[in-house]
Amino acid sequence: MTDNANLDAGFARLLRLAQARNLAPVEASTSYGTPALKVGDAAFVRMLDAQTAVLQCPVDQKVLLMEISPDIYYETEHYVGYDAMLVRLDRIDDEELSLRLHDAWIFKAPEKLKSSRT
Repeated sequence: MTDNANLDAGFARLLRLAQARNLAPVEASTSYGTPALKVGDAAFVRMLDAQTAVLQCPVDQKVLLMEISPDIYYETEHYVGYDAMLVRLDRIDDEELSLRLHDAWIFKAPEKLKSSRT
């Protein structure tokens, strides 16, 4: 597979899991030139490269997840202090990735959308 095909496959997985979890409304878009899922105007996950997603999350949650599962979650110097972490897509199962997408959606969704889900 080419890098673009792998990138598309990784993004298709993110989109499939977001739809299966009924994270609506979700828009397939781009962010920083790569495929992204947005809620409102905010990206909550995007592809960094064919093997890596950038997932939005509170910094305290990021620190905890990187501590518990450093083989899955990590950051580079660029993301230190920011509310985003990197996810190795080849090391995370669909169930856990689905949970992380849900958390990222909640983190970035406008209050009006979040309150309509409860």
